[in-house]
Amino acid sequence: MSYLIKPDSYKPLLNLQQTELGIAKIKDFFQANLSAELRLRRVTAPLFVLRGTGLNDDLNGVERAVNFPILDMGDVRAEVVHSLAKWKRVTLADYDIENGYGIYTDMNAIRADEELGNLHSLYVDQWDWERVMSEEERTIGFLKSTVERIYASLLRTEYLVSESFPEIRPSLPESIFFIHAEELRALYPDKSPKEREYEITKKYGAVFIIGIGGVLGDGKKHDGRAPDYDDWTTPGEKGMPGLNGDIVLWNEVLQVPFEISSMGIRVNKEALLKQLELENKMDRLDLYFHKRLMEGSLPLSIGGGIGQSRLCMFFLKKAHIGEIQASIWPDDMRRQCEDLDINLI
Repeated sequence: MSYLIKPDSYKPLLNLQQTELGIAKIKDFFQANLSAELRLRRVTAPLFVLRGTGLNDDLNGVERAVNFPILDMGDVRAEVVHSLAKWKRVTLADYDIENGYGIYTDMNAIRADEELGNLHSLYVDQWDWERVMSEEERTIGFLKSTVERIYASLLRTEYLVSESFPEIRPSLPESIFFIHAEELRALYPDKSPKEREYEITKKYGAVFIIGIGGVLGDGKKHDGRAPDYDDWTTPGEKGMPGLNGDIVLWNEVLQVPFEISSMGIRVNKEALLKQLELENKMDRLDLYFHKRLMEGSLPLSIGGGIGQSRLCMFFLKKAHIGEIQASIWPDDMRRQCEDLDINLI
């Protein structure tokens, strides 16, 4: 079911032409900064991959991938990517990227099962990035330092936007706050995971929640994560498992927590086997990606995705992702947005 958050007294700070200019500025500036911070090289990415290779991102394991038959290949089916979480790691190996360097790309996807609203669209665009790392770097400290580098790029981008459009005032705190999902549960034991995100992000403004995908002390997950890319079982700190997490910002316009990135240290052989067993997905070991990982032909890596439209929406103080990107929306949502002065592209 689609759902529309209706902000009080919303008025766009930029007109359509200014918005398009702002989108271009943000995308050009941020990706240059991200590339410099993490030593990433741009590569070309696919829009679709062959079904049955294990290269597509399975998200929470229930979302249906848009697929189609390829006439010239005997109607073998291809899938539009959900993200490039596993494809990137194969590319690091095939391009022979050295330790300490990585790749990034413009990822475009179609997620037909999204619940449409202010934050979610059928069309997903993000910077997908992946960086080769050493065994010694598979630590929570390295994960945090990488998050801080990404956050530094966010702060510089926000400053650029405020300099270009004085009517837009910066809102990000000087630093990002780290908390494990288990610590967050202990802080708010009577609240749901989404309610906990609301409380902690409203308090700190920018939060990295560690340990997404594993079962917490109450027997539930904070959120789902596929078992074959992020490592959410290896202990990180204080005995709590998880070498991954989400960057969540406080959205002043909508008054909600606003996830702009999921990322993490990727599984090694041991973590892959453990997580596939936990999720009852051991049959995936027969797939191309998983075979390459188990045979040792893929490098250790850290990576993630950063939403492009979401980032522009946040920095330009927009109330709906449809003010940033062209997509399809229910007729009733379009009518409501028009009444609220939300100008969908």
